[in-house]
Amino acid sequence: MQKHILILSALFVLTACVRAGDTNQTTGASTSKAMTHDNGALIVLAAVGNAAVVAPAAAISTNQPAWESSISAGLSLTRGNSDTLLTTATFKTRKKTAENEFAFGMDGSYGENNSVENNETLHGVGQFNHLFSKRFYGFLNLEGLHDGISDLTYRFTFSPGAGYYFLNATNTTLAVEAGPGLIVQQLGGVDTTYATFRLAERFEHRLDNGARVWEKAEFLPQMNKLQNFLVNAEIGAEASLTKTFSIQVTLQDNFINQPAPGRKDNDVKLISGLVYKF
Repeated sequence: MQKHILILSALFVLTACVRAGDTNQTTGASTSKAMTHDNGALIVLAAVGNAAVVAPAAAISTNQPAWESSISAGLSLTRGNSDTLLTTATFKTRKKTAENEFAFGMDGSYGENNSVENNETLHGVGQFNHLFSKRFYGFLNLEGLHDGISDLTYRFTFSPGAGYYFLNATNTTLAVEAGPGLIVQQLGGVDTTYATFRLAERFEHRLDNGARVWEKAEFLPQMNKLQNFLVNAEIGAEASLTKTFSIQVTLQDNFINQPAPGRKDNDVKLISGLVYKF
């Protein structure tokens, strides 16, 4: 509505100037004056036109943070004196705003040694953080794991709590988290549910060339039976090949103090793969 009023006002000024020019055509001075008014009217119209063009462009620009997502895959294959196969796949996505942070991921692996299955995992994790300040936040963490070789049919972990950023810069973050939790699992064919306490930390540093390094660890003891606990740790490095492709190496260590009967308490994986970012 304001734009229409400005345009009509400009037309009115232009019409008045043209009429003034017609009335005073008899003298050179009058003609010069009319031309001056005409030029002023054209300037007004140009300003209105520019405002009409710029205003929509400003309205379209939203500056909303985007999701950062990636897919990675790895393959190891040998034939001859030993026949082995190991495949891995990972999907990750995350988003950060001024008040909230979202992170989700899924990964799986499958392996064989001389046609005997020696690796079978499926893992998913999701976390939501709400920032109360630049450093302090509350979180909700959900995680699920299946490990056929460790005789873990499923383990679900639910944990709310509080976190604090000791470092929260553009390229470097270091945070610690703590809170109660609940674990529901079937391990060695036995269903158990128990309360736990989750203590975790995570660090990430991004380099200007697109490379990054990170590490994270969490400790989850059973509240009423402290000798039963889990430790999950990961360290990794990633180097860019192009804008969308990179190579990645990750070392994972999962420790359970009371494993299923006949199983070992520690699983270590060294995974390398190609990453596609979108």
